[in-house]
Amino acid sequence: MTTQLDELKKHTTVVADTGDFESIAAFKPQDATTNPSLVYKAAEMPQYKAVVDGAVAFAKSKASTKEEQLEIATDKLCVDFGVEILKLVPGRVSTEVDARLSYDTDASVAKALKFIEYYEAAGIANAKDRVLIKLSSTWEGIKAAEILERDHGIHCNLTLLFSMCQAVACAEAKVTLISPFVGRILDYYVKVEGKQFATSAEDPGVLSVTAIYNYYKKHGYPVQVMGASFRNVGEIVELSGCDLLTIGPNWLKAMQESTEGAPKKLDAATAKAIPDESCPKVSLDEKQFRYQLMEDPMATMKLSEGIRNFAKDTVKLETKIMGLL
Repeated sequence: MTTQLDELKKHTTVVADTGDFESIAAFKPQDATTNPSLVYKAAEMPQYKAVVDGAVAFAKSKASTKEEQLEIATDKLCVDFGVEILKLVPGRVSTEVDARLSYDTDASVAKALKFIEYYEAAGIANAKDRVLIKLSSTWEGIKAAEILERDHGIHCNLTLLFSMCQAVACAEAKVTLISPFVGRILDYYVKVEGKQFATSAEDPGVLSVTAIYNYYKKHGYPVQVMGASFRNVGEIVELSGCDLLTIGPNWLKAMQESTEGAPKKLDAATAKAIPDESCPKVSLDEKQFRYQLMEDPMATMKLSEGIRNFAKDTVKLETKIMGLL
């Protein structure tokens, strides 16, 4: 019996959006991605106490002050979860830079280099091939990714992406992968503007990711598009054919238990054939990027909200760790 998840995997690389090793093992995705919220949630689970304790012990052996120990332990825990995930997936894991550094290019680069150093020290010899450094799609985050890709050979995943101007800037920075959000875009139009959409094909998040995918394929950008943040299976099915989709365990389970179809909807050859006048190539400098982002109230709101929420969960994680130091 072919499940809906099986059919989706024929057209799209499926990525598990979780820090829970058991879910990853159950659904056998190619890759996995985490964020501060998922790491905090996993760190709260009793079955992962040894991972948390190991990061704390490492920090105590490397620094004398509580402040230094806290930073080291937090970074090491994010990496150690990634190391465990890499034992379960054949592909890559995304590890996210502290959201509080979203407007600091130099600090983001330094944090990414530290992550890769920890991965290599943990025995991931090909860390630069198996780890994606996850950064917010601010101008500063995109510039950090550009430096990491160009100068260090470190591949990056740009997250909290809600608009075409962010996607264009990522393409010009030659990043490896972007994670445009679907469900959070839908949330905005439903909760803030009071709109309703009859089908997933009309979902504004689906339309946004489709437009970005078509733009990249039309103009030959090698950047991979990984749709993220889903609110229902319909959104996932409408993006079948996207390079990658990162899906939470609840939707993976629903698709694994369903025999409904997931036919290919996005296609690179079809995108390439779009007339130039319908999909013109554009270029953005910093001023144009900031102005266009400002003009999009949905993207402005969801980007800042996402950074704040990830930062809050990082603080929660630090509070938990500080209690163990």
